Amino acid sequence: MKLVGKLVGLFRVAAGLTQAQLAERATVQMETIASIEQGRRTLLPDLARRLDELLATKGALETAVDNMPEVDLIPAWAERYMDLEREALALSWFENQVLPGLLQTESYARAVFRTDVPALGEEEISKRVSMRMERIEILHRPEPPTASFIISEAVLMDRLGGERVYLDTLRRVRECTEVPGVTVQVMPLGRHTHAGLSGPFILLETPEHQRLAYTETQRGSQLISAPDDVSILERKYAMLRTQALNTEETRGLLDRLLGEQ
Repeated sequence: MKLVGKLVGLFRVAAGLTQAQLAERATVQMETIASIEQGRRTLLPDLARRLDELLATKGALETAVDNMPEVDLIPAWAERYMDLEREALALSWFENQVLPGLLQTESYARAVFRTDVPALGEEEISKRVSMRMERIEILHRPEPPTASFIISEAVLMDRLGGERVYLDTLRRVRECTEVPGVTVQVMPLGRHTHAGLSGPFILLETPEHQRLAYTETQRGSQLISAPDDVSILERKYAMLRTQALNTEETRGLLDRLLGEQ
């Protein structure tokens, strides 16, 4: 990532462009170009192709990205997902282990990252928490996405970070149930049928109305674009919505949990 970033900076300077000028021509944020050049952000294939055209580098950046080591490619899926998430028309999110990132408080996010094994340093934790908090603004865009969240009741039972964090987290989730365009449903414990036993996943619709899915595993992540595979996950999500508590029942459950504190 650092080598590719240095190449972007070298080619940009050779073309007589500032980071702001290159970002404008590539239709991305200047921070994106800066982060890529510093090796903090993965250069994704579609942007590599655009930069090759803008900088007349004859496919050098695309070739570099195509031949990056696997250890550097793993974050690219998550990076691509977060780019899509920022502009998505619709998001549908099922989680059974941890609160969806867009519903987390800062203290909850910090508690999540502190559970990582091997342990993360405080500087790295703070950086990840900051990035997660920036993503939450997606729900408050001038034109926010239609967002649906289904979370397992077990997630609401965990006390990550302690009792104070737990209480703040319940309040945050309850507040999100009142945000326009956002629906939150809880999948209660004890159900006889459950369409999400294969694990968590996210569905999204892009501004171009492309439907995609995103999944994460212990050591990687995957952005799914094949229509057949996305369709299967869409059907799973539709079934989950019928099995979970409806929005009013979910608010009632959250109110009861808050009242017990």
